[in-house]
Amino acid sequence: MINSYFFLYFIKFNGDNMEFKVGDIVTRNSYNNDTLFKISKIEDDICYLIGINVRLCADSLKDDLKLSDTEDREEEFLEKIKPKKLERNDYFYLPGKILHIDGDKEYLNRCLDYYNDFNIMAAGVLLKESNIPDKIYELLNEYNPDIVVITGHDAYLKKRNDSSNINLYKNSLYFKKAIEEARRFEKSHEKLVIIAGGCQSDYEELIKAGANFASSPKRVNIHALDPAIVATKMSLSDIAKDIDIKDILENTKYGAYGIGGIITKGTMHVGYPR
Repeated sequence: MINSYFFLYFIKFNGDNMEFKVGDIVTRNSYNNDTLFKISKIEDDICYLIGINVRLCADSLKDDLKLSDTEDREEEFLEKIKPKKLERNDYFYLPGKILHIDGDKEYLNRCLDYYNDFNIMAAGVLLKESNIPDKIYELLNEYNPDIVVITGHDAYLKKRNDSSNINLYKNSLYFKKAIEEARRFEKSHEKLVIIAGGCQSDYEELIKAGANFASSPKRVNIHALDPAIVATKMSLSDIAKDIDIKDILENTKYGAYGIGGIITKGTMHVGYPR
Protein backbone atom coordinates (compact mmCIF):
# COMPACT_ATOMS: atom_id res chain seq x y z
CA MET A 1 0.00 0.00 0.00
CA ILE A 2 1.39 3.43 -0.96
CA ASN A 3 1.84 5.88 1.86
CA SER A 4 -0.54 8.79 1.13
CA TYR A 5 1.93 11.46 2.34
CA PHE A 6 4.64 10.09 0.04
CA PHE A 7 2.20 9.99 -2.89
CA LEU A 8 1.22 13.64 -2.47
CA TYR A 9 4.87 14.64 -2.11
CA PHE A 10 5.71 12.78 -5.33
CA ILE A 11 2.92 14.54 -7.26
CA LYS A 12 4.01 17.95 -6.04
CA PHE A 13 7.70 17.61 -6.82
CA ASN A 14 7.76 15.38 -9.84
CA GLY A 15 5.83 16.90 -12.71
CA ASP A 16 3.88 19.80 -14.07
CA ASN A 17 2.83 20.92 -10.60
CA MET A 18 6.37 21.87 -9.66
CA GLU A 19 6.49 25.38 -8.19
CA PHE A 20 9.51 27.43 -9.29
CA LYS A 21 10.85 30.62 -7.77
CA VAL A 22 13.27 33.33 -8.83
CA GLY A 23 16.84 32.16 -8.28
CA ASP A 24 16.14 28.47 -8.92
CA ILE A 25 18.64 26.63 -11.12
CA VAL A 26 16.87 24.76 -13.92
CA THR A 27 17.30 23.05 -17.28
CA ARG A 28 14.94 22.76 -20.28
CA ASN A 29 13.53 19.35 -21.17
CA SER A 30 13.00 20.31 -24.82
CA TYR A 31 16.76 21.00 -25.15
CA ASN A 32 17.78 17.72 -23.51
CA ASN A 33 18.60 19.57 -20.28
CA ASP A 34 21.95 20.56 -21.78
CA THR A 35 22.33 24.02 -20.22
CA LEU A 36 21.98 25.31 -16.67
CA PHE A 37 19.92 28.49 -16.20
CA LYS A 38 18.94 30.69 -13.30
CA ILE A 39 15.34 31.93 -13.18
CA SER A 40 15.48 35.74 -13.22
CA LYS A 41 11.74 36.51 -13.45
CA ILE A 42 8.41 34.69 -13.48
CA GLU A 43 5.26 35.99 -15.14
CA ASP A 44 2.22 33.69 -15.10
CA ASP A 45 3.45 30.40 -16.65
CA ILE A 46 6.55 31.91 -18.25
CA CYS A 47 9.97 31.78 -16.60
CA TYR A 48 12.72 34.10 -17.85
CA LEU A 49 16.13 32.49 -17.75
CA ILE A 50 19.79 33.54 -17.67
CA GLY A 51 22.56 31.06 -18.43
CA ILE A 52 24.81 30.16 -15.51
CA ASN A 53 27.92 29.85 -17.66
CA VAL A 54 26.74 30.76 -21.16
CA ARG A 55 25.79 34.28 -22.27
CA LEU A 56 22.24 33.32 -23.12
CA CYS A 57 18.84 34.72 -22.16
CA ALA A 58 15.78 32.57 -22.78
CA ASP A 59 12.22 32.09 -21.67
CA SER A 60 10.32 28.89 -21.09
CA LEU A 61 7.00 27.52 -19.98
CA LYS A 62 7.16 26.12 -16.48
CA ASP A 63 6.08 22.72 -17.82
CA ASP A 64 9.31 22.48 -19.85
CA LEU A 65 11.61 23.14 -16.90
CA LYS A 66 13.35 20.74 -14.60
CA LEU A 67 14.83 21.81 -11.27
CA SER A 68 18.53 21.00 -11.16
CA ASP A 69 20.28 19.85 -8.01
CA THR A 70 23.71 19.58 -9.62
CA GLU A 71 26.37 22.18 -10.28
CA ASP A 72 27.69 22.89 -13.75
CA ARG A 73 30.89 20.86 -13.68
CA GLU A 74 33.55 22.51 -15.79
CA GLU A 75 36.66 22.09 -13.66
CA GLU A 76 38.72 21.03 -16.68
CA PHE A 77 37.92 24.23 -18.58
CA LEU A 78 38.52 26.48 -15.56
CA GLU A 79 41.82 24.73 -14.88
CA LYS A 80 42.84 25.27 -18.51
CA ILE A 81 42.35 29.05 -18.31
CA LYS A 82 44.11 29.62 -14.98
CA PRO A 83 46.88 32.25 -14.97
CA LYS A 84 50.36 31.11 -15.92
CA LYS A 85 53.39 33.03 -14.72
CA LEU A 86 55.27 35.15 -17.25
CA GLU A 87 58.91 34.24 -17.79
CA ARG A 88 60.22 37.56 -16.58
CA ASN A 89 64.00 37.04 -16.63
CA ASP A 90 65.52 40.53 -16.95
CA TYR A 91 62.47 42.07 -18.67
CA PHE A 92 59.40 43.88 -17.39
CA TYR A 93 55.93 43.81 -18.92
CA LEU A 94 53.15 46.38 -19.35
CA PRO A 95 49.94 44.56 -20.37
CA GLY A 96 47.34 46.37 -22.45
CA LYS A 97 44.53 48.16 -20.58
CA ILE A 98 41.01 46.78 -20.92
CA LEU A 99 37.61 48.47 -20.87
CA HIS A 100 34.92 45.82 -20.44
CA ILE A 101 31.33 46.90 -21.17
CA ASP A 102 28.78 44.25 -20.29
CA GLY A 103 25.00 43.94 -20.23
CA ASP A 104 25.04 41.46 -17.34
CA LYS A 105 26.25 42.33 -13.85
CA GLU A 106 27.17 38.80 -12.77
CA TYR A 107 29.13 38.09 -15.94
CA LEU A 108 30.87 41.47 -15.69
CA ASN A 109 32.05 40.76 -12.15
CA ARG A 110 33.30 37.31 -13.14
CA CYS A 111 35.30 38.82 -16.01
CA LEU A 112 36.76 41.56 -13.80
CA ASP A 113 37.85 38.90 -11.29
CA TYR A 114 39.48 37.02 -14.16
CA TYR A 115 41.46 40.08 -15.26
CA ASN A 116 42.51 40.66 -11.67
CA ASP A 117 43.89 37.11 -11.46
CA PHE A 118 46.27 38.08 -14.28
CA ASN A 119 47.14 41.49 -12.74
CA ILE A 120 45.69 43.28 -15.76
CA MET A 121 44.44 46.85 -15.44
CA ALA A 122 40.75 46.69 -16.36
CA ALA A 123 37.69 48.90 -15.90
CA GLY A 124 34.18 47.49 -15.98
CA VAL A 125 30.99 49.29 -17.01
CA LEU A 126 27.51 47.80 -16.69
CA LEU A 127 25.27 48.96 -19.55
CA LYS A 128 22.14 47.56 -21.13
CA GLU A 129 23.07 46.35 -24.62
CA SER A 130 20.74 48.85 -26.31
CA ASN A 131 22.46 51.74 -24.50
CA ILE A 132 26.04 50.85 -25.40
CA PRO A 133 26.14 52.61 -28.82
CA ASP A 134 25.16 55.95 -27.26
CA LYS A 135 27.72 55.73 -24.45
CA ILE A 136 30.76 53.99 -25.88
CA TYR A 137 32.47 56.99 -27.49
CA GLU A 138 32.31 58.87 -24.19
CA LEU A 139 33.62 55.84 -22.28
CA LEU A 140 36.52 55.32 -24.68
CA ASN A 141 37.45 58.96 -24.32
CA GLU A 142 37.33 58.64 -20.52
CA TYR A 143 39.27 55.38 -20.11
CA ASN A 144 41.44 55.38 -23.26
CA PRO A 145 41.92 51.58 -23.28
CA ASP A 146 44.02 49.41 -25.56
CA ILE A 147 41.24 46.81 -25.68
CA VAL A 148 37.47 47.23 -25.43
CA VAL A 149 35.07 44.37 -24.81
CA ILE A 150 31.46 44.92 -25.91
CA THR A 151 29.32 42.06 -24.70
CA GLY A 152 26.22 40.88 -22.88
CA HIS A 153 23.34 38.72 -24.04
CA ASP A 154 22.30 37.86 -27.57
CA ALA A 155 20.30 35.21 -29.43
CA TYR A 156 19.50 34.25 -33.01
CA LEU A 157 15.89 33.48 -33.99
CA LYS A 158 16.71 30.22 -35.79
CA LYS A 159 13.09 29.53 -36.70
CA ARG A 160 13.20 32.45 -39.13
CA ASN A 161 16.08 30.69 -40.96
CA ASP A 162 17.96 33.78 -42.18
CA SER A 163 21.24 34.15 -40.32
CA SER A 164 22.31 37.01 -42.63
CA ASN A 165 19.52 39.29 -41.35
CA ILE A 166 20.90 41.16 -38.34
CA ASN A 167 17.38 42.16 -37.32
CA LEU A 168 16.72 38.53 -36.37
CA TYR A 169 19.18 38.76 -33.48
CA LYS A 170 18.35 39.98 -30.00
CA ASN A 171 21.25 42.44 -29.60
CA SER A 172 23.63 42.05 -32.56
CA LEU A 173 22.46 45.32 -34.11
CA TYR A 174 23.37 47.19 -30.92
CA PHE A 175 26.76 45.50 -30.83
CA LYS A 176 27.33 46.48 -34.47
CA LYS A 177 26.43 50.12 -33.83
CA ALA A 178 28.70 50.18 -30.77
CA ILE A 179 31.61 48.83 -32.84
CA GLU A 180 31.04 51.49 -35.47
CA GLU A 181 31.12 54.18 -32.78
CA ALA A 182 34.32 52.68 -31.35
CA ARG A 183 35.88 52.76 -34.82
CA ARG A 184 34.83 56.39 -35.14
CA PHE A 185 36.89 56.97 -31.99
CA GLU A 186 39.88 54.94 -33.27
CA LYS A 187 40.05 53.58 -36.82
CA SER A 188 43.15 51.42 -36.38
CA HIS A 189 42.64 47.77 -35.46
CA GLU A 190 46.16 47.87 -33.98
CA LYS A 191 45.59 50.86 -31.68
CA LEU A 192 42.21 49.74 -30.37
CA VAL A 193 41.35 46.04 -30.21
CA ILE A 194 37.59 45.43 -30.21
CA ILE A 195 36.07 42.19 -28.93
CA ALA A 196 32.31 42.04 -29.38
CA GLY A 197 29.23 39.84 -29.21
CA GLY A 198 27.38 37.35 -27.05
CA CYS A 199 25.69 34.01 -27.61
CA GLN A 200 24.78 33.31 -31.25
CA SER A 201 25.70 36.85 -32.41
CA ASP A 202 25.94 37.86 -36.07
CA TYR A 203 29.68 37.25 -36.44
CA GLU A 204 30.04 38.45 -40.03
CA GLU A 205 28.35 41.80 -39.42
CA LEU A 206 30.36 42.48 -36.26
CA ILE A 207 33.65 41.77 -38.05
CA LYS A 208 32.62 43.94 -41.01
CA ALA A 209 31.71 46.75 -38.59
CA GLY A 210 35.31 46.77 -37.34
CA ALA A 211 35.71 44.21 -34.55
CA ASN A 212 39.03 42.38 -34.18
CA PHE A 213 37.20 39.44 -32.59
CA ALA A 214 33.51 38.60 -32.57
CA SER A 215 31.04 35.84 -31.82
CA SER A 216 29.60 33.59 -33.05
CA PRO A 217 30.80 32.02 -36.36
CA LYS A 218 28.61 28.93 -35.95
CA ARG A 219 25.83 30.74 -34.04
CA VAL A 220 26.56 28.72 -30.90
CA ASN A 221 26.45 29.87 -27.30
CA ILE A 222 29.64 31.23 -25.78
CA HIS A 223 30.94 30.93 -22.24
CA ALA A 224 30.54 33.85 -19.85
CA LEU A 225 34.34 34.21 -19.71
CA ASP A 226 35.10 33.79 -23.42
CA PRO A 227 35.31 37.55 -24.22
CA ALA A 228 37.54 38.02 -21.17
CA ILE A 229 39.77 35.11 -22.19
CA VAL A 230 40.38 36.69 -25.61
CA ALA A 231 40.90 40.15 -24.06
CA THR A 232 43.40 38.72 -21.58
CA LYS A 233 45.34 36.95 -24.31
CA MET A 234 45.48 40.19 -26.31
CA SER A 235 46.51 42.17 -23.23
CA LEU A 236 49.42 39.78 -22.60
CA SER A 237 50.57 39.45 -26.23
CA ASP A 238 53.65 41.34 -27.42
CA ILE A 239 52.82 44.59 -29.22
CA ALA A 240 55.68 43.97 -31.64
CA LYS A 241 54.45 40.56 -32.79
CA ASP A 242 51.44 39.14 -34.60
CA ILE A 243 49.21 37.05 -32.37
CA ASP A 244 48.77 33.29 -32.76
CA ILE A 245 45.04 33.50 -33.49
CA LYS A 246 44.44 29.75 -33.36
CA ASP A 247 46.08 29.50 -29.95
CA ILE A 248 43.93 32.35 -28.62
CA LEU A 249 40.68 30.82 -29.88
CA GLU A 250 41.57 27.34 -28.65
CA ASN A 251 41.63 28.72 -25.12
CA THR A 252 37.93 29.63 -25.31
CA LYS A 253 35.20 27.16 -24.40
CA TYR A 254 34.01 26.38 -27.94
CA GLY A 255 37.00 27.48 -29.99
CA ALA A 256 36.43 28.81 -33.51
CA TYR A 257 32.78 27.75 -33.38
CA GLY A 258 32.13 30.41 -30.74
CA ILE A 259 34.57 33.22 -31.56
CA GLY A 260 36.59 34.25 -34.61
CA GLY A 261 38.74 37.18 -35.55
CA ILE A 262 41.56 38.75 -37.52
CA ILE A 263 45.31 38.45 -37.06
CA THR A 264 46.68 41.57 -35.45
CA LYS A 265 49.43 42.50 -33.02
CA GLY A 266 49.25 42.24 -29.26
CA THR A 267 49.03 45.19 -26.85
CA MET A 268 51.70 44.40 -24.23
CA HIS A 269 54.88 46.49 -24.09
CA VAL A 270 58.04 44.64 -23.05
CA GLY A 271 60.84 46.64 -21.39
CA TYR A 272 64.42 46.16 -20.25
CA PRO A 273 66.00 46.09 -17.70
CA ARG A 274 63.50 44.93 -15.12
